Amino acid sequence: MNPKTFVALALADTFLAREASLDAMLQGARWALGKKWRWIPSLCRAIHKQTGEQLHSHGRTELAALILAHEGFADAWLDSEPPQVRHFCLDPPVAAEPPAWLSALALPVLATAADLAQWLKVTPSELDWFADQWRNSQATTTALQHYHHRWIAKRSGGLRLIEIPKPHLRTMQTQVLRGLLDRIPLHQAAHGFRRGHSCVTHAALHAGKRVVIRMDLKDFFPSIPAARVHALFIKLGYPPKVAGLLSRLCTYRTPGNVLNQPGQKIPWQERQALRTRHLPQGSPCSPALANLCAYRLDMRLQALATALDARYSRYADDLVFSGESGLERAMDRFHVQVAAIALEEGFAVNARKTRMMRSGVRQQVTGIVVNRHPNIPRQEFDKLKAALTNCIRHGPASQNREGRDNYRQFLAGRVSYAQMVNPQRGKRLHRLFEQISWPGS
Repeated sequence: MNPKTFVALALADTFLAREASLDAMLQGARWALGKKWRWIPSLCRAIHKQTGEQLHSHGRTELAALILAHEGFADAWLDSEPPQVRHFCLDPPVAAEPPAWLSALALPVLATAADLAQWLKVTPSELDWFADQWRNSQATTTALQHYHHRWIAKRSGGLRLIEIPKPHLRTMQTQVLRGLLDRIPLHQAAHGFRRGHSCVTHAALHAGKRVVIRMDLKDFFPSIPAARVHALFIKLGYPPKVAGLLSRLCTYRTPGNVLNQPGQKIPWQERQALRTRHLPQGSPCSPALANLCAYRLDMRLQALATALDARYSRYADDLVFSGESGLERAMDRFHVQVAAIALEEGFAVNARKTRMMRSGVRQQVTGIVVNRHPNIPRQEFDKLKAALTNCIRHGPASQNREGRDNYRQFLAGRVSYAQMVNPQRGKRLHRLFEQISWPGS
């Protein structure tokens, strides 16, 4: 760190620890530098003019940048005797007055790392440990890692890494989810991982439309870095230290040997995302954090859709737009606009999965046909109906070709899903299910 930045940060610490008045800033700057430099009044006036009563809502580095940009401060370093820090301010920053919308959320008050540790029911040392404060390298996995790793095959080909937190960390992440993240309202377009919403509500929004456009975000969870999660917690009013601990508790950097296992071909871009701290797919916090981090994306895509009198919704990484003639006329360039907005918001569209479906073809959203009303695909319905019929005629064992231990629950789940999508057709399947004679019942 160069001396100029060092002094600017020291002044920022001093300003943030005092009240947001011009006199307090003048006194603080003179105290920190131990001298009444002639440029101090103009610096303080400039900072006060730019920040006003919102001084304490600015971060330390943000305030230091304003100081570095001041002409008088820059000129001071041309003298033979540049400014030096004589007194360091060790007092914590004054907490900024939260805006009305933030106060209404009634989030837990966590002013210090000790408060966070107490809220999570761990000691400060345990908090540092689970936040990986002492771990600089994750080249290999050890018994001391906080996650299990599992590779599963994607339906579209390739592999997906599931990173599952171990029980103690999972308990802490669940506390963050239930006690903090669940209190924050999401954008109305978000339907995934949200109470009262599902893939059915996501699909039903687009039923009976002339045009349906479906797009997919590439590597949704890994593409959200820890810096973005940290910025979210800062926005929620938490001090940088607390926000840093929360973001580290909720993000993870995949060990190198997990990514380099023989026979696993991972695209370079995905590999790089996993190597840096990211939202792990498998953590209870990740879905809620992903939805919150995608708020601006949802807001901008909603505005784009509204401009064309169209509808927009998102289910995790699945973006869907639907509309009538206005959207149809813009189809050729619409997907390019969506991709550009996604890129500006830190996401990338998987162009290979983009589908533009007019009413003359089967319009499918998250596996649900939406041409006229939400419905399961005909082939899937016929297959399930045949399985239920054969269970009645020949017994459940004849259809349990995969040897499932819980075949009854498996079939019941599929029937319940069909009822959720299309209640009328689902009732027919349910009546068949009720006629099955199960062993031991």
